[in-house]
Amino acid sequence: MTEPRARKPAHAIARERARRGAARETVWLFGLHAVRDALLNPRRQKLRLVLTRNAADRLTEAVAAAGLVPEIADPRRFSVPLDPGSVHQGAALEVRPLDWGNLSEVCAPGADAAPLVLCLDRVTDPHNVGAILRSAEVFGARAVIAPQRHAAPETGALAKAASGALERQPYLRVPNLARALAALAEMGYAAIGLDGTGEATLAEALAARAGRPVALVLGAEGPGLRALTRESVEVLARIPAAASFGSLNVSNAAAVALYAARQAE
Repeated sequence: MTEPRARKPAHAIARERARRGAARETVWLFGLHAVRDALLNPRRQKLRLVLTRNAADRLTEAVAAAGLVPEIADPRRFSVPLDPGSVHQGAALEVRPLDWGNLSEVCAPGADAAPLVLCLDRVTDPHNVGAILRSAEVFGARAVIAPQRHAAPETGALAKAASGALERQPYLRVPNLARALAALAEMGYAAIGLDGTGEATLAEALAARAGRPVALVLGAEGPGLRALTRESVEVLARIPAAASFGSLNVSNAAAVALYAARQAE
């Protein structure tokens, strides 16, 4: 007969829970580009830097600017809690997620008479969201907005795919996307949902709303926009395809839509 396992003391359980909670509140960024740009970002709270000797040599200026003392690791024993297969290039940085402020602060029209934002409805792939952040930065989007649940969180994989854009492009996570679209509408935004069944082309939808702030709304590949999201936009528009059947990856569709919106200004 086996003896019952001894219960851990309450203080030990509380300490373990606190440690797990603290770990959930931090993010490990990895890869030379992502780590360099995070080190150079004064908004980013940096906690722990782990580098191989080669990576430290390549990041000398960024490390000095951040004022962190790196832990030098053996490349064969890179003891950082990353997902298997993560291509870290010998660089990892533990950080706290960025706080960009609230929707009304970031997206309120001001000197920029017709700002542009991008809204993502249940786009969960971090590589897609990272690519979208890069496009949003290139085309000057005020923010990329996504729900807190069922959307790609801020992770090392997303940061690496964004290739530094995560440090500069606001990525706002909101409790409810439909309510966020309603708040944008109150600020004067025209919400255009991208959908292959849209009666108007994207160019037509943009031309009809010239001079107004625009929120481009894209859904996940496959399911597309949810019913409530479709009801929350002003118009559904399509990106015309040359063939009878054609579809774009969501990150490619975002880049095309952002370019079209800027051309329509």
